[in-house]
Amino acid sequence: MPTETKTSSAPPVSAVARDAHWVNKLARLRARQLPEQVLRICDDLAAKKRLDQAKLNVAQCRIADAEAEQSTSPETERAQNELAIAQEAFDDASLTLTFKALPRPVLDGLIKRFPPTEEQAEDGDAWNPETFPAALIAAAHIERDDAGNTVEGMSEQDAQDLLDSWPVAESNALFAAAWQAQQIVRTSTVELGKG
Repeated sequence: MPTETKTSSAPPVSAVARDAHWVNKLARLRARQLPEQVLRICDDLAAKKRLDQAKLNVAQCRIADAEAEQSTSPETERAQNELAIAQEAFDDASLTLTFKALPRPVLDGLIKRFPPTEEQAEDGDAWNPETFPAALIAAAHIERDDAGNTVEGMSEQDAQDLLDSWPVAESNALFAAAWQAQQIVRTSTVELGKG
């Protein structure tokens, strides 16, 4: 009785190319960075007012250029230079807090850690509004040193202290920045026609 010899044949070239394509795409998908949201805080009202005025001046100059059907005028160039200087002064006077989107399981776990009370749930809350904001702020906060390295950032207690000591509009902005980081969408869909 003859023995059958199994020979292995190489997979088709097109299948290998498809596999390599998918492996490369999957690697890019997995390597994506989580989105970030920045909250800028500036207590220097003069710097903020100067920046707002400089932005307004540039906008007015551009409108005048458009109405005169001319390219950038010397006035617009001066206004743009003043805007750059005002922006730099504003940036120097400002503090920033950066919040990063959390992976879905982490955010889900955080929400489960701070469930609403029965009364809060009846009011439509998905989490405890007294304890969840500080936890989200601390979990999403990313602090970087001057070299861009991630360093220890805000604790839940730090976040709660800020929420309790800031005016209501600013504490709402703090929570909103952390929550908005979770809501950033960098995707789009394309509807394909039949055929």
